[in-house]
Amino acid sequence: MPFTHFNEQGRAHMVDVTDKTPTVRTATASGAVHMAPQTAEAIRSGGVEKGDVLAVAQVAGILAAKNTAQTIPMCHPLPLTGVEIRFSWEEGRLNILATARCKGETGVEMEALAAVSAAALTVYDMCKALQKDMEITDIRLLEKTGGKSGDWRREGASWQK
Repeated sequence: MPFTHFNEQGRAHMVDVTDKTPTVRTATASGAVHMAPQTAEAIRSGGVEKGDVLAVAQVAGILAAKNTAQTIPMCHPLPLTGVEIRFSWEEGRLNILATARCKGETGVEMEALAAVSAAALTVYDMCKALQKDMEITDIRLLEKTGGKSGDWRREGASWQK
């Protein structure tokens, strides 16, 4: 399959989606922030001096999804119709799940991935005074729907929407 982000001169360009039919598109991505139990407890109990970590991370994720085209050079600006960020806890780990939606000519995979990334980075930023060795891992696309290529789901992926 040829790379579509290069023109006939081998230079990068934004793919022309003018002739594509708009369809409802969704994408769900996930990631994790690994941390010490005391850092997790500070987040859960509201004991982080900078404020409500998950509320700020949620807003950061939404803003990142809305602004993806400004930071990823070949992304199209999309009229997002929804962005949802969810958090869940496991031992030593904060899981982040982001779903982006639009009715458009191209998919929202990058928007979902940007949302997870920004939310994770915000958690790190707000908690770095408590713990500098937190790790952000496992940022990946879990599912996408809509468009000419159809639906796709990561094999073995399980999550709750």
